[in-house]
Amino acid sequence: MNTNAPTASTHRFHESATAQVQGRASYIDDLPLVEGTLHAAPLMSPLANAQLIAMDLEAVLAAPGVVGTVTAPDIPGDPLLATFVHDEPIFAGPQLMHVGQVMGLVVGHSHTQARQAGRLMRLQTKNGTPLLHAREALQAGSFVLPKVTVQRGDAAQALAHAPHRLQGSLEIGGQEHFYLESQIAYAIPQDNGHWLIHSGTQHPGEVQHWVAHALHIPLSQVRVVCRRMGGGFGGKETQAGHLAVWAALAAHKFGRPVKMRLDRGDDILITGKRHPFSHDWEVGFDARGRVLGLDSMQLVHCGHSADLSGPVADRAIFHTDNAYFLSDLHITSHRCKTHTQSHTAFRGFGGPQGVLLIETVMGDIARHLGVDALDVRLANLYGVADGENKRDTTPYGMKVEDNILHPLMTQLAERCDYRARRQAITDWNAQHSVIKKGLALTPVKFGISFTATQFNQAGAVVSVYTDGSVRVNHGGTEMGQGLHTKV
Repeated sequence: MNTNAPTASTHRFHESATAQVQGRASYIDDLPLVEGTLHAAPLMSPLANAQLIAMDLEAVLAAPGVVGTVTAPDIPGDPLLATFVHDEPIFAGPQLMHVGQVMGLVVGHSHTQARQAGRLMRLQTKNGTPLLHAREALQAGSFVLPKVTVQRGDAAQALAHAPHRLQGSLEIGGQEHFYLESQIAYAIPQDNGHWLIHSGTQHPGEVQHWVAHALHIPLSQVRVVCRRMGGGFGGKETQAGHLAVWAALAAHKFGRPVKMRLDRGDDILITGKRHPFSHDWEVGFDARGRVLGLDSMQLVHCGHSADLSGPVADRAIFHTDNAYFLSDLHITSHRCKTHTQSHTAFRGFGGPQGVLLIETVMGDIARHLGVDALDVRLANLYGVADGENKRDTTPYGMKVEDNILHPLMTQLAERCDYRARRQAITDWNAQHSVIKKGLALTPVKFGISFTATQFNQAGAVVSVYTDGSVRVNHGGTEMGQGLHTKV
């Protein structure tokens, strides 16, 4: 059998499947190195919220295999990254914001030599008390962006007149992306001041922008290549750009290609996660469990810079209703600055953190009334008529169309014997004190557009050659989802 000839069925599912199974699919770490390539490793802050007084790199420079270091004075362009908010330094200092923040690079003949040398850095600092939780940041008035408020109707009045009221808090933790391929970049100088950047990124255009900005050169002189990533999940949307900038700065200083790959532990210390959220809420409702008024305060754990916290927090607001009509609503979203990694995009992009809040509220209402949570959810769905009120418009003014949730959920409950299974679970839980069971039927309404309107577009160039073959140039990146096959 010719294993080099994938079958038609393989191509139908994933164009790289055979190569990946055989270990032949090429990632950046598999690329043959250009002669003279050096390797960079991060010099990381061991402290959060500390003032840097002095940095001693003498032992680092004397370590075996070390060629030199790269610090803030070696940046030919802007010392701040070209982010939208423009609030994050390329290298930390004099203020050290979080444990793992990159202060500079050590460059050596091998990855291992560079990384081992980085541990020899010595610092003199004046230590402060770090803010490690959004509630601490709120009390201290520490924010990366201004608060955002969304309201409809009069939530305070609705709460005051509601037959039933509940309040509570909800803490939603973060989550590590744990992509199989850690953050990586390979910067190769080209002729006439041009650059080739191999970057494991979900956003090649942003990498191009950031590198050009840091090197103080036109965008046209930077070419970014990403054949595929070993997973991304949002973690390589902005934060792959850091690696590309760092590698390019090292290559610029030493005039040689530089590759930078983070070890897993360093990656976890340096890069952001899914945003943790702290929710405080109060709800008023009637005897059926229908929500009459909701007040929500959302504290977003953003980290030390804005990154993508603004649109993530906005999307959480837009999904606080999930699939439910909320007539009188007040939401306050605080984007809190803490002395931690700057949290970033993660699948769902804030949507799950909003949905979890309202689903927690639905569950608490059901327990308070002693009814099944499915009945509370069905009573609150969009499109469940209330006299002349069609209940089909979101708090942010968008009409919900083609809504099939109520018939879908009721039919599903019947076909899966939801009621009988819930009763069986109730009986089980009454007889067992250690092992408990649960069952829920939960709707989801999810917005697939970007909150930044200009991103809701795409383009492609299709070239058809004289032999009938076709090349497609497009703006997507492949991170395991089979994008090239779909295109």
